[in-house]
Amino acid sequence: MEWSDDGIVLGARLYGEGAVIVNLITRGHGRHAGLVRGGSGVRARGIYEPGNRVRAVWRARLAEHLGHYTCELVEACAARHFDDPLRLAVLSAATAVAEAVLPEREPHSGLYESLQRLLLDLDATDNENAAAYVRWEVELLAELGFGLDLGACTVTGATEDLVYVSPRSGRAVSRDAGAPYGERLLRLPAFLLGGGPADRSDIRAGLKLTGFFLDRYVFAPARPAGDLGGERAGHTPPARDRLVARIGRLNA
Repeated sequence: MEWSDDGIVLGARLYGEGAVIVNLITRGHGRHAGLVRGGSGVRARGIYEPGNRVRAVWRARLAEHLGHYTCELVEACAARHFDDPLRLAVLSAATAVAEAVLPEREPHSGLYESLQRLLLDLDATDNENAAAYVRWEVELLAELGFGLDLGACTVTGATEDLVYVSPRSGRAVSRDAGAPYGERLLRLPAFLLGGGPADRSDIRAGLKLTGFFLDRYVFAPARPAGDLGGERAGHTPPARDRLVARIGRLNA
């Protein structure tokens, strides 16, 4: 069988001698892996950098097989940002998180489009790029079925002065209702509600917010009992941790 689709490279791993297994997020076929023979060679290596946009053809004898990719480079997004550490960190984190959390071969066309927008709009300021990444993680949670309800206070129903999120329900809490429990609530940065530009503190709060729910609903359930951490399944990808650390060094 065979299909062709637009894709974004999420990751490529060496396989055997000279081949790579490439993971793409595709417009119509979701996160989908395939073998590329010769993919680790000098001429092909640049095609399979995370973040690159490609036109992919996948072929296999049976649908359940790994299959083979043939990819044509559409845009080398990764190469555009090799000299900008923050933009490259955003790109690396987004592709690594998508590769880690998306179910294989389950279409998510909306998330494909939002990831493409994120990667194509990385020419803004550092704070704007980082804020766009946080918004993308909010979309990711919603796409996976764990959307945050930030429209009204879960206690009073108020739609104004929403400054917290309940870690239990993922719903917004107003300043007055949450004041007695502030230390136990997550901060809701105003930029997630359309409240103007984000500063470093806002972005760090946003990453803490989305990271909390990604860990609770996505990573923790996949974590083996007694796991002590590391880079195995069930843990936040190191690329996201590096982005958080880099944003911590941004100017306010």
